[in-house]
Amino acid sequence: MNFYEFEKLFRKKAKEININIPDEKVEKFYKYMKGLIEWNEKINLTAITDEEEIIEKHFIDSLTILKYIKDDYTMIDVGTGAGFPGLPLKIAFPHLKVTLLDSLNKRIKFLNAVIEELGLKDIHTIHGRAEDYAKDAAYREQYDLCVSRAVANLATLSEYCLPYVKVDGMFIPYKSGEIDEEVKGSKKAVKVLGGEIEDVVKFELPGTDIGRSFVKIHKVKNTAKKYPRKAGMPSREPIV
Repeated sequence: MNFYEFEKLFRKKAKEININIPDEKVEKFYKYMKGLIEWNEKINLTAITDEEEIIEKHFIDSLTILKYIKDDYTMIDVGTGAGFPGLPLKIAFPHLKVTLLDSLNKRIKFLNAVIEELGLKDIHTIHGRAEDYAKDAAYREQYDLCVSRAVANLATLSEYCLPYVKVDGMFIPYKSGEIDEEVKGSKKAVKVLGGEIEDVVKFELPGTDIGRSFVKIHKVKNTAKKYPRKAGMPSREPIV
């Protein structure tokens, strides 16, 4: 796919979610896609390698949250993988101050290479476990927004993510369309961790039959110091 083909398809898909991306940002997305495909031949970054699917299932999917973001937010993306959703959001909103956290160093190396190539500022990567950095005063309760496309159960994911959110901030995980039981089962954990489920927004990714949900969790009080628990505990024994 050349740049002209990419631009045409990307703009069409972006229009479906009511976003207009300026030319210089479209070029950054194109370079990001090319870098992702190139690096993916050496290290496993994504199972999605078709260019049209990368646009749809990585870029556009990441950008569907834009209406809930202010461009001066501080934001952390927990378990970012190949940079989704944090890196597309940074490209779209250059004034965002973004932290990308992942436990695999090879992914961090890829992200650093993309950040350098695209000349992005006010974005940095951290390599390690969410449970460890959430205990660090430099990161704990420092963010207006935490996002995550990680596949953990919502109760577990809340324990990883809510400690990063400042009081009155938001944690918004990207979840599948079938979310009702998971939300119900996470209510105790969210409350214990200082959050409150404000809304569940369900929609279909435009042009697909892929169901999506945003669970909007408002941070109403500080997270108790004992959370998150030590590595492995949030997934083995979620708060229920």
